[in-house]
Amino acid sequence: MAGMETLTARTKSIDEAVKHTAERAGFYERAAALDLTPLWTVISNLVKTEPSPKAVAHRWKYEEVRPFLMEACSLVSAAEAERRVLTLQNPGLRGLSRVAETLFCGFQVINPGEVAPAHRHTQSALRFIVEGSNAYTAVDGERTMMLPGDFVITPTWTWHDHENIGDAPMVWVDGLDTPVVNAMNAGFREELDEQQHKVTKPDDSSVIEFGYAMAPADFQPSRPGTPMINYPYRRARKMLDSMRAHRKISPHHGHMLKYLNPLNGDWAMPTLATNMRFLPQGMTTSPYRTTATTVFVIVEGEGVSRIGDVEMGWREHDVIIAPAWAAQEFEARRDSVIFSYSDRAVQEKLNIWREVLG
Repeated sequence: MAGMETLTARTKSIDEAVKHTAERAGFYERAAALDLTPLWTVISNLVKTEPSPKAVAHRWKYEEVRPFLMEACSLVSAAEAERRVLTLQNPGLRGLSRVAETLFCGFQVINPGEVAPAHRHTQSALRFIVEGSNAYTAVDGERTMMLPGDFVITPTWTWHDHENIGDAPMVWVDGLDTPVVNAMNAGFREELDEQQHKVTKPDDSSVIEFGYAMAPADFQPSRPGTPMINYPYRRARKMLDSMRAHRKISPHHGHMLKYLNPLNGDWAMPTLATNMRFLPQGMTTSPYRTTATTVFVIVEGEGVSRIGDVEMGWREHDVIIAPAWAAQEFEARRDSVIFSYSDRAVQEKLNIWREVLG
């Protein structure tokens, strides 16, 4: 039609740079003076063809981390530090205090007789217990004793403190959605005037009341996420054993369970997806990719993982980070149990989660 350009097939990608000219350079300079940026000069960095995380695959050996945890105990008290944690800092994100772009991870330790004082924050946190016994976390007036392999939750904006009433150090992995909350500038924190929150409920009352496919008939949720604060390892291990006895094993994940909110079947935490898997000795999983950035904590066993082009051995209590979209393979040299948490829960809510099997 006269006066209209002929439409032609696309011959270039948006990732190809727009040709630079003196006239355009002058325009860019004048636009910058008004705090304007032409999208076509940066679009390839904003809208990518596939995920390209800056975080890299990495492993922290617990046998190397533990001496630093014990030394930290001699340098600063749990009360003075508020939370005596050694942050696992991704080598690709140095200085940002995060294990990956969307996740925080660290090892926390409290010694016998110590209390990590009560506070609350908008970030949601999980504790995955690594070592010790006779210590508890208290969440909004309910205490739960912790054992290795237990998955303990402190939901958003809930008062919580920790106390070690035993005779040996207590160590756990802290996992938080801190980077996501901070990216939205929605972070708040508050310290309690007293060291510990008042106990107002029977110990483990949430596990007793909601952990058996039952709930108080008049219960009304006051926050999103599970009403339970502890998912004991003994139950997860028993379930994995049952799955081994009669269920077909996944070539990509082994036998894997999902930690659920018993009220609605969603993930136990609104922002963090948590799983436990069993890999029998001799199994090598098929390659798997996902947009979910994932932290793995080795509970039992020994093996080798290939995350992207990085190969790393692992054993009990080691921590591994798998960046988004990096191919994952796990080889179990012994029967192995692995806990994981990821940002899949929030990705699913935004309808951006993807996976590739094979």
